[in-house]
Amino acid sequence: MPKPIIRFPSSKIGRFILGWSLIAGGIFGFLPILGFWMIPLGMLVLSADYPVMRRWRRRTQVWFGRRKRIKAKKQNNIS
Repeated sequence: MPKPIIRFPSSKIGRFILGWSLIAGGIFGFLPILGFWMIPLGMLVLSADYPVMRRWRRRTQVWFGRRKRIKAKKQNNIS
């Protein structure tokens, strides 16, 4: 697995606070600056410590990988 580009806080409590703050800010996504993009980012931060979030992240990662593979396969068949 590649090295992460963004470093998360090293303490578990720091990741907990950051993750839940992002999710809470994402709930107010209709306001300026805050956005709905914060919800999946908060879940990504929480996936470092919580198995439920880790499973969600892994399922999403597999889904995107399959989708990308199917698109590439269709493009190769068209050409």
